[in-house]
Amino acid sequence: MSATSEIKIKNIDHLGIVAGLIDEIGIVEIINNKLGIDKREKISSGTVVKAILLNGLGFVSKPLYLFSQFFEDKAIEKLLGSRVRHEYINDDKLGRVMDELYKYGLNNLFIEIGLGIIKKFQIKTEYSHLDATSFHLHGEYKSEINQEKSAEIIKERPIIITKGYSRDPSGSPVAHGGNPQDRAGSP
Repeated sequence: MSATSEIKIKNIDHLGIVAGLIDEIGIVEIINNKLGIDKREKISSGTVVKAILLNGLGFVSKPLYLFSQFFEDKAIEKLLGSRVRHEYINDDKLGRVMDELYKYGLNNLFIEIGLGIIKKFQIKTEYSHLDATSFHLHGEYKSEINQEKSAEIIKERPIIITKGYSRDPSGSPVAHGGNPQDRAGSP
């Protein structure tokens, strides 16, 4: 038997760097602490979230039932842990974890992770930058009589895209703001 017949090749591509950052930040541990660990499960919620983050960088257009296929040719033991097999990351487990995340509150979890990153890496937060975008509303406000009729139209075409410029003075301006990053570079 030749030595080449025993060699197995697995990819990690750029996902090794991402997995290392996730580990350095401690996202798996944070999520496991917040959601808890069920000893009956083969894979923790934090590890599933790590898999979702890794998957989001390379296989996003596939349905959930194909999620585990993403990891078939990957060195999953290096990315997610030595005891993890790609079969453990199935659509049922993903659904349960997503339900748990929703119940906990994604905004709360995001804030807690962000604050943990700021504290762990001692990121200065004395400066902040607000990035605002604007959009306009055009047309008449619907009266209560026309609400049922407009609800039917919205079901058929929930978004109507039109040409124009968001700062055009002929419409009703609406501002939406976010803080993408402060001077130190944190989101």
